[in-house]
Amino acid sequence: MLPYCVTYGRILMIALVPFMLQNVFQSFLVTAERPQLGLVTTLVSGVLNIVLDALFIAVFRWGVAGAASATALSQTIGGIVPLTFFIMSRSSKLRLGKTHMDLRAITKACTNGASEFMTNVSMSIVNMLYNWQLMRMLGTNGVAAYGVIMYVNDIFLSIYIGYSMGSAPIVGYHYGAENRDELKNLFKKSLRIILVMSIVLTIAAELLARPLSMIFVSYDTELLEMTTYAFAVYSISFFVSGYNIYASSFFTALNDGFTSATISFGRTLIFQVICVLVLPILFGPYGIWYAVIAAEIFALILSIFFLMRNRKKYGYMA
Repeated sequence: MLPYCVTYGRILMIALVPFMLQNVFQSFLVTAERPQLGLVTTLVSGVLNIVLDALFIAVFRWGVAGAASATALSQTIGGIVPLTFFIMSRSSKLRLGKTHMDLRAITKACTNGASEFMTNVSMSIVNMLYNWQLMRMLGTNGVAAYGVIMYVNDIFLSIYIGYSMGSAPIVGYHYGAENRDELKNLFKKSLRIILVMSIVLTIAAELLARPLSMIFVSYDTELLEMTTYAFAVYSISFFVSGYNIYASSFFTALNDGFTSATISFGRTLIFQVICVLVLPILFGPYGIWYAVIAAEIFALILSIFFLMRNRKKYGYMA
């Protein structure tokens, strides 16, 4: 297993810079009023990854190296396309030009982006903690069930993340232009949209818990039952998580990196670590599946606190 991991990781590292560019340019494309290009680039990159996986693994028989190469090439395309656009375009409001060192701007950007940094770091730590707890209490089946949930979880949460990232530049624009009425209107509409999405996604996840689990673990009845139960429980968190994701992104757009990072840090690390460690003690091994629900509820309370506390400061609520 270790040699496979090393091979996969080494190949992916080659495409690390293009991967970073692809993610960074997504926000720039929205600001440049070209969100369609960002969407098309993401879709093309994803489809290319699937096609190359089939070619390299099924046809060329390259195995793990082929899977890694397919991902690396698709990420490279995803980074080069927007880079080329900003270099070549003459109609875009944003273009690449000569740079100079601006430590103040860099520091502000890093501070404001602290929440996204904490989210990614925290996810790695929490995943390791989950795997450790599950292996200790439920064995390999628990780890396998959690792996399936994480695959599907990304699909559902990406909808919240996509909306939050897409609306952030608009929030920042209206706040910077001091259009308080537009900011209030956007905030109210966003809450309603997230409410609808949370209801739809939660119901869809509950209904699809078994069918989705069967795609990955239909070969083992015991594992299938555990995965179905775990995913059905985990899916309840989708009703709450959208608000927390949006709140963190909202404060980032308002240039309040501290509040955004606090919400993100609490949601993705502090609350989850506490719940993953405590709930199994109180409710037994299966209590771990409820950890994310409890963590999201605590994060929602924190989000509401900051939203109410800062409503007059930023003018998004009366």
